[in-house]
Amino acid sequence: MNNPSIPDVTLPASDYRRLEWLARAGAAQGDVDARFLLSEINRAEVVPDRAVRLDSIVTMGSWVTFLVNWGVPREMRQLVYPDDYTSERTQIPVMSPLGAALVGLKVGSEIPFFTAGRTNVVRIERVSRRGPDDVIGILFGDQLLQGKTLLDDDDPGPSAA
Repeated sequence: MNNPSIPDVTLPASDYRRLEWLARAGAAQGDVDARFLLSEINRAEVVPDRAVRLDSIVTMGSWVTFLVNWGVPREMRQLVYPDDYTSERTQIPVMSPLGAALVGLKVGSEIPFFTAGRTNVVRIERVSRRGPDDVIGILFGDQLLQGKTLLDDDDPGPSAA
């Protein structure tokens, strides 16, 4: 695991078009991360947007569970376009070194990326189209679908006797 081979990259057609435009624009301005993203895009296999195998591929908007340098803990974040980036805790912009490394990889893939003066390796553990809030919604759907929070109810709670 010290020297991972470079994994295949697969992109849906719609992601490919937008990512190529972003990467070319950034690379033309000398952005190193954009150049890395462009190199990943250039070696990608482009497939139709509804291809079944995309379920296990990191695409734009997907939630990715990953490890960096085989560390703990695992992280789960959403891969987003720069315009959609709002939270460092829950999102990874595709124009960052880690975001560019993740895009188009499948579950089980590992790839090196360079950031903060060192080479790191990221491993994809899981890809999902649903984020943490969606999972909570599935588990507690009735309360959330009715516009209530998990703590809201009509029961006043215990009373003293």
